[in-house]
Amino acid sequence: MRIVFALGGNALLERGQPPDAAVQEGNILRAVAALAPMARHHEVVITHGNGPQVGLLARETSHDADLARPYPFDALGAETQGLIGYWLQQHLGNALPGRHVVALVTQTVVDADDPGFAHPTKPIGPVMDEATARRVATEEGWAVAPDGPWWRRVVASPEPRSIVELPVVEHLMRASTIVICAGGGGVPVVRDAEGRRHGVEAVVDKDLTAGVMAERLGADRLILLTDVPAVELDHGTPDAQALHHVTAGALRAHDFAAGSMGPKVDAACRFVERTGQVAGIGALEDAAALVDGRAGTVIWPSEPTPQGARLVPALRRL
Repeated sequence: MRIVFALGGNALLERGQPPDAAVQEGNILRAVAALAPMARHHEVVITHGNGPQVGLLARETSHDADLARPYPFDALGAETQGLIGYWLQQHLGNALPGRHVVALVTQTVVDADDPGFAHPTKPIGPVMDEATARRVATEEGWAVAPDGPWWRRVVASPEPRSIVELPVVEHLMRASTIVICAGGGGVPVVRDAEGRRHGVEAVVDKDLTAGVMAERLGADRLILLTDVPAVELDHGTPDAQALHHVTAGALRAHDFAAGSMGPKVDAACRFVERTGQVAGIGALEDAAALVDGRAGTVIWPSEPTPQGARLVPALRRL
C-alpha cells in the first residue's frame, strides 16, 4: 500500500521530558523501530510534528541578545524539518540498509487572509502550569491556552491549501525512496500577486497537511501516530471511552480539543470522506496493528461489518 504516516510532536518528545537532543534521538529510535517494518513492504511517506521543538527554538531566539528580533516561525519551521528529518533519515537508513531515505524541506501554501491568523490554536513549546503560563504570556506577549491538564503557548495555524514540493515527493516515491517531508506541517508560505512565495508567522497543523498530502498522493492509508492508544470520548475523565472502529460521520458528531485531538480527527475524516479510503489514529508502538485495523481508532467511509474489519490486512499490496 501507499501509506502516509504522521508522527506527533509529542510522540517524539513526550510531555514533561527534557528537550535534550539525546532524549529526542532516543524517541526517534523508538519511532524508527515502529515504522521500519512498514517501510519494508509498502510505499511510505513520513511527516512529523514540531510543536515542542519549534517552541524551544522560538524561546531561544527571543532571549538572544545578539538578535535584533527573534527568528520568524517559517525559518524555525525549516530548522525543525532539518533537525528531525536528519534524525529520522539517518536511523531509518541504518535500519533499512540499501534503501534510499530522503528528508525534504517542504513548503505549505496557506491563504494570507486565513482566519487562523487572528485566532491562535496551535500549541508549541513545553507544558506549564496555569500560573506559569499566564506569567510568561504577560512577560513575552504570548497567547497561551490549556493543553489537557497543562498550559502551552499557542500560535496561528492557518489551513494548508497545497504543498509546493508534492511533485518531487511523487518522483522520489516512484524511485522507491522513503520520503520524510512536510515536517511541522510544512514551512508556511503565502503567494503574492506575482505568484512569488513568502514565509509567514505561523505553524501549520501537521495532521491537516498530512491529510492533504495523502489525498493528493492517492494514498491507501493515512495513519496519525500520537502518544495515546486511541481516540477517546470524555478523555481525561473516569468516563473515558475508547473508539475503535467508527465511521467519519459518527466521529464528527463529537467535539474534540482544537489544540490536540481535534485536528487529528478532522484530518482523518477529511481524508476518508474525500477518498473513500481508511484512516487510523493511535499510538506509535501500534503502527503496524493500526494499519491492519487491529489497534487504535480506525475510521471508515461507511459502517464496517465485522468481516470487513478483519479484511484490512488482506488489502495490502506487498
